[in-house]
Amino acid sequence: MKKQTTISDTNRPNVGWLLLLGIIFVAFNLRPAITSVGPLINSIRIHLDISNGIAGLVTTLPLIAFAVLSPLAPRIGHRLGNECTILLGIIVLMIGVFVRSIGDAATLFIGTALIGLGVAICNVLLPSLVKHKFPTKVGLMTGIYSTSMGIFAALASGVSVPLASGLHLGWQKSLVVWAAIAIIAAIVWLPQLRFHDKANLITHVNHGQKSILRSPLAWKVTFFMGLQSFLFYSTIAWLPDILTHDGMSASAAGWMLCLMQVVSLPATFITPLLAGRLPNQKSIVLGLGILYLIGITGLLVSGSIALAVVWTILIGIGQGSSISLALTLLGLRTTSAKQAADLSGMAQSIGYLLAAVGPVLVGFVFDATNSWTVPLIILLVCVVLTILAGLGAGRNAYVDGSTPAEKSRAS
Repeated sequence: MKKQTTISDTNRPNVGWLLLLGIIFVAFNLRPAITSVGPLINSIRIHLDISNGIAGLVTTLPLIAFAVLSPLAPRIGHRLGNECTILLGIIVLMIGVFVRSIGDAATLFIGTALIGLGVAICNVLLPSLVKHKFPTKVGLMTGIYSTSMGIFAALASGVSVPLASGLHLGWQKSLVVWAAIAIIAAIVWLPQLRFHDKANLITHVNHGQKSILRSPLAWKVTFFMGLQSFLFYSTIAWLPDILTHDGMSASAAGWMLCLMQVVSLPATFITPLLAGRLPNQKSIVLGLGILYLIGITGLLVSGSIALAVVWTILIGIGQGSSISLALTLLGLRTTSAKQAADLSGMAQSIGYLLAAVGPVLVGFVFDATNSWTVPLIILLVCVVLTILAGLGAGRNAYVDGSTPAEKSRAS
């Protein structure tokens, strides 16, 4: 039987560079539509006359969409092809940005849900695409696209308030700005539609998904993904309010959120490279966990605006390391693009369902106590659980129960 010829990043001139550029621009869109909301959440809440708990849904709805669509994204990718499906995700995201910015409560939540659906498609398929197209460079490619996510996540956090207040655009026009990035990404991604190799990704999703669900290691990766996302999205949603509660201005708090994400960028890039070279990733998990613990504890006990910069930096480094490590584990703990897609769908579905609890829980607890003490203690407990899950997910094995040594002997 003749072996099927596949299109690879190394088989055609310029395909690798075009694909890399496309991945980077897609990654630019995976966070700004969400991180731009945090600094504006108080303005949105006041304008629409909603509670802090309900306002937290603006951050949580995309996570619910991630949870719902993530198991379906590999199936859609199999039918339409990764390339077409990722373009579809970008288009849905762009529509969501426009709808959300109309300016009433209904369209705010409908648009936010659409944004979540679009991001979910790209979130799930990018790790599998990297595993398939760059199988020997998973760490490097994950570092590149996760850093690309972080750059625009930080930019969106920093410029939201200046756009809304400094340029007098209001929160609606400030948020609609990010549709331009989606339009550019769709144009840059268009050349990938020539490489419609959908047969290479998944051949039987149902069987693979059942196998993944029975893997203890897959569950550890999933909980690590979910718990670090719980921390990330809770912080994105509420750090500005935590800081303004201690006396910082809204604009300065927005830039602190930007700072948190800017300082995360080196860790976001370096962590996957280290993870790919180490025999296991347990030391990385311990390191990022310690930074997180110190940073959140600092916010809890100090109350100093000056020291808040230090705590924010430590949290940012922990965040950058944890998100890129979670994405890297999707490739390191699997042996094929199909397995990576299955694990990505499971980890991002169940994991983001767990993460979706974060912003709403934190908002409701603050409403109930009128203090950030209990919410910050909840985040500290979450850090401890993240470390425990990460230590399990970081061991040198695959989700099918085999080890690299066994695979090496078999080959």
